[in-house]
Amino acid sequence: MMVKLKPLLHFSLLLLVLFSSSTESLRFELQSGHTKCISEDIKSNSMTVGKYHIVNPSEGYPLPDSHRITVRVTSSYGNNYHYGDRVQNGQFAFVAVEAGDYMACFWAVDHNPATTLTVDFEWKTGVAAKDWSNVAKKGQVDVMELELKKLQDTVASIHEEMFYLREREEEMQELNRTTNNRMFWLSLLSLFVCLSVAGLQLMHLKSFFEKKKLI
Repeated sequence: MMVKLKPLLHFSLLLLVLFSSSTESLRFELQSGHTKCISEDIKSNSMTVGKYHIVNPSEGYPLPDSHRITVRVTSSYGNNYHYGDRVQNGQFAFVAVEAGDYMACFWAVDHNPATTLTVDFEWKTGVAAKDWSNVAKKGQVDVMELELKKLQDTVASIHEEMFYLREREEEMQELNRTTNNRMFWLSLLSLFVCLSVAGLQLMHLKSFFEKKKLI
């Protein structure tokens, strides 16, 4: 029995590693007066958290006043979920009501002379967004039980993701069927118009040649 469980345990640990790897932070450069946006596909009723800060170019010294950014997080429907005006760091957390692409846009405050900011941004969704340290403290569980809870939530998240992708696939198939149907009728209409125009041209040429007594 233990031998049969090993592949399953290895597969579960691999899934956990894959999900954990998606929590690494993203670091990018942003010039003053410019905007950079990052999108994330989030399912409905999914927890998401994020935090950001400007990397200090001179450690041990405070950030200059020119190093400030404005951050806005919106859904694909244009609803605002976070807004930070002229800040040097911040964080957000919310449960996505709508499914789709969520956009986090960073705008660097215009400054003369122009400066380049380095922004560190971390965005977690789903299982990775949960605070497992608090779960362990509140539940008084040991390390193995905590790992099992992570695996259970990971499997549930994969299950939900499969249904979500299946729904998206069905939507795309329906869209393809509708598009093909419309293209079919459009092709027939175009063919009818072309044949009608060709017939009118033949009638006009025949009438023209008869008037000129060429035929």
